[in-house]
Amino acid sequence: MDLQKPPSPPPPPGQPEGCLVVAVRLPVRIVVLVLVVPVRMVWDVLVVVGRLLRDTVLRPLGRALLWTGRALFVWPLVGLWRYVLVPAGKALGWLGHVLLVVPALWFHRHVLTPAGHAVAWLTRGAVAGLAWVYARVLCPFGHALAWLLKGAGAVLAAVGTGARTAVAALARYLFALPARWLYTWVLAPVGRALAWCARGLGRLLTLLVTGVGLALYWTARVLLVLPARWLYTWVLAPVGRALAWCARGLGRLLALLVTGVGLALYWTARVLLVLPALALWRWVLAPAGRFLAHLAREVGEALGHAWRIAGRISRAVGRVLGTLFRWIFVEPVRWAYRTVLTPVGHAVRAAVLRPVAAGVRAVGRATREALASARDTARQARAEFRRMLFGAPPQPAAVDRREPVPHDTRTLGRSTTALTKD
Repeated sequence: MDLQKPPSPPPPPGQPEGCLVVAVRLPVRIVVLVLVVPVRMVWDVLVVVGRLLRDTVLRPLGRALLWTGRALFVWPLVGLWRYVLVPAGKALGWLGHVLLVVPALWFHRHVLTPAGHAVAWLTRGAVAGLAWVYARVLCPFGHALAWLLKGAGAVLAAVGTGARTAVAALARYLFALPARWLYTWVLAPVGRALAWCARGLGRLLTLLVTGVGLALYWTARVLLVLPARWLYTWVLAPVGRALAWCARGLGRLLALLVTGVGLALYWTARVLLVLPALALWRWVLAPAGRFLAHLAREVGEALGHAWRIAGRISRAVGRVLGTLFRWIFVEPVRWAYRTVLTPVGHAVRAAVLRPVAAGVRAVGRATREALASARDTARQARAEFRRMLFGAPPQPAAVDRREPVPHDTRTLGRSTTALTKD
């Protein structure tokens, strides 16, 4: 096994290009470059303007529209769901539980369940009573009735057997033996005689039909078949063969005529249409198509090359314009902001804004203190008025919250009993 990767095959050599290709390529690329550079610069300007509009206008506008949509639709719907529909649903659920579920449970527990237990107890009692009636009354009565019917059946069976034997003997001697004697000595000889007569008559009819058929066969053969065979063999067959030979000759003649006319039309069309069209395609249309295809390919390649070069030119022009804009506008504005506006702003903040803010904070602090004192005064007035109307509120009893003092340790000389206590 080869562990090394085999070298890749060399690329096929390109087809040689002639002077016509080079002569067409350079002017086409120059013209296309001249035409494409303004288009590429306009395209780059549009891209920059589009990005600027996206970052400064469209994106803030989209965020504003999103916030507006949330404020107008989402937040009201969320508030409606959270503070209206959910409490209403909980209230309806509680009402349904109180008005439907609790009564239904009470009705099931205190009405249906006892009624079901009572019905089940009655059903079990009825089933037990019916079982006792079946076991103690119906079964003995049925057994007795079955024994009586079995005895009556045995008696009736014995009577029927005797009657059947008597009837069979009477039928045998009154009907069967006379009928057998009549069949053996009367009907059978008469039937054999009639069958022998029928067979003789059938043979006679067969001989008559055979003779008539042979006579008709030979008559038709002599009068129809033999003359027809002779007419076909010596008249119709030669005439048909002659007609077939004439038809084959006429078909061959027509085929030769059609073939000659077809060849004449083929060569006429080939000389007048096919060969001029082939020459036109081979010597005019195919070279023109190849030239146009090569020209279109060169134009496409020139457009791509010119687009890339125009992009670099546009980038360079953009950088030059950006540098000029920074030198002409941005740097002076930055210098003015750093050297003029920032010190002025610091001075305004130190001289005006900070004293104003300190005064506002002092006013706010005094206002808050005044409001706090007013609230304390109103609270004390309410407490005094309540004490005048209802009296002083009862004071809670004092509770000794100190820890219990532990007793002295028991020793041998000290007793804790009532008899020995000091």
